[in-house]
Amino acid sequence: MGSIKLLLLVIAITASSLNAGAEAFALSPHFYGHSCPRALDIVRSVVARAVDREPRMAASLLRLHFHDCFVKGCDASLLLDSNGPIVSEKGSKANKNSARGFEVIDEIKAALERECPGTVSCADILALAARDSTVLAGGPDWEVALGRRDSLGASLSGSNNNIPAPNNTLQTIITKFKLQGLDIVDLVALSGSHTIGLSRCTSFRQRLYDQTGHGEADASLEKGYSWQLRSRCPPSGGDDNLFPLDLVSPARFDNSYYKNVVAGKGLLNSDQVLFTRSPETMALVRLYADDSGLFFDHFAKSMIKMGNISPLTGPNGEIRKNCRKIN
Repeated sequence: MGSIKLLLLVIAITASSLNAGAEAFALSPHFYGHSCPRALDIVRSVVARAVDREPRMAASLLRLHFHDCFVKGCDASLLLDSNGPIVSEKGSKANKNSARGFEVIDEIKAALERECPGTVSCADILALAARDSTVLAGGPDWEVALGRRDSLGASLSGSNNNIPAPNNTLQTIITKFKLQGLDIVDLVALSGSHTIGLSRCTSFRQRLYDQTGHGEADASLEKGYSWQLRSRCPPSGGDDNLFPLDLVSPARFDNSYYKNVVAGKGLLNSDQVLFTRSPETMALVRLYADDSGLFFDHFAKSMIKMGNISPLTGPNGEIRKNCRKIN
């Protein structure tokens, strides 16, 4: 009987130690409180200058965090350039000729390296820049938990397969979110990031034309809006012509995106299917269209949740000196 009690005691102590270890490596808003107390101010100031130079940059930096977290977790794998065995995620279908803002991340990293060398991870920079960009564009604020470390590799296949695409079916998008531990509310709330930013003609052309190149392919698209899009997005050519994701207030983070979707003016197929393919997502779109405060609250909570996808902590990964390459 004594040996059983001893075994139970050992199991209890081991479990307690494991929990303590997990807590020791947990993300915390105060992670850099002593090691780099000015870190958050430095990130915010560089992002503010970048967005002031080019308002579109707010959407670009927010998107980088999203595209990073959906591949191997929030580990800055997206920032790695191809080098030796590393094949960059920047060349994936989701990122090629599309992902941008890397120079701003470089600028932030350089400033942080001057202030506190080898301390602040590129993964944390992405998380902070996404929050600061949202706030600068007029969106909600939230506390960013920190302590992520940077990956030692990238996954081109993960970037090609895991990131939702503009022409995916709603069920495919739901599945891709579910694989990251994100639910329907997260999906609809995070889609609201399309209230800022631009998209290329090639991302939505398939909605504008049938196989003959004349008739309309997507009946859910409002007629007048469709003709407006066709004027600069022809059946062929003009692939890189840019269009606002939110035609009402393209540089302002608000709930106009949802109002547009209700009116049949969601630019991407992945936007409009939220209103046409599921009663559950339709109900959420209507809620956010009617209540910007609720959207802001859910968006902030979902961003926190997304930022917690499989972070590298403790002895895992590294703190890169240059976000584009491993040390």
